Amino acid sequence: MPSSLRPDPGRPPLNRQELERDLVGPETMWAAIDVVPSLESTNTELVARARRGAPAGTVLVAEHQTAGRGRLDRSFHTPARAALTFSVLLRPTAPPRTYGWLPLLMGVAVVHAVQRTASVEAGLKWPNDVLADGGKLAGILSEAAFGPAGAAVVIGTGLNVSQTREELPIDTATSLALAGAACTDRDTLLREVLRAFAERYTRWAAHGGDAEAGGLAEEYRSCCTTLGQRVRVHLPGGGTLEGSAAGTDAEGRLLVRADDGRTHPLTSGDVVHVRPVAP
Repeated sequence: MPSSLRPDPGRPPLNRQELERDLVGPETMWAAIDVVPSLESTNTELVARARRGAPAGTVLVAEHQTAGRGRLDRSFHTPARAALTFSVLLRPTAPPRTYGWLPLLMGVAVVHAVQRTASVEAGLKWPNDVLADGGKLAGILSEAAFGPAGAAVVIGTGLNVSQTREELPIDTATSLALAGAACTDRDTLLREVLRAFAERYTRWAAHGGDAEAGGLAEEYRSCCTTLGQRVRVHLPGGGTLEGSAAGTDAEGRLLVRADDGRTHPLTSGDVVHVRPVAP
């Protein structure tokens, strides 16, 4: 058996039965929770299931993700049972132009969960990173899927939980354990993330995708450390844009006010990196 898949008593498996008992039911938005031993990518698999008609509210969790995908098809690998790597399937009825808010709301849910459950202060770096203790704690990727059952959105999250410094893929990453978390129990963390996201998604859907009306935009802005900074945006093709990260718009796009006074709305697909500029 590969060493990455050997049982580790310090890293117990998720309890699927208890997760489903606590989270799945007619009064919740979650329809099913599937925990699998190993997958290349939970997003890739759940997008395929969405195209085959999987219902809204499906949650897919991998104990060991061997070829996770981030934004711009960046790949990553996590040791077995050391992280939370999961994807959720949504079939929103709000206008598609508002879907950009969905990964942002997942980011807010992760921040809420790690602060409430693990007592770790965290913030968001637009568009898809959760930061803690000066490093990247989690990444979020949203993808659209189309099939006979209609349009769907799959949101994948990778949250570093118990990794040691040597197990992290890059020097700028961190884990809850390294950040001094009060709790690194993955069942507890997953419950809190899914409950926090469900509450925000339900509010977003009730307002037709209007994040401002539901108070969600303000909550996101309060968590986002990018806003108010001077940033340098690295664009596909090698260009750059420099200016002030002035806010987000109704579609969840980052508004960068350049030195010439023009404001540029940016989606996650418009950028390679958004980095702060030292004063």
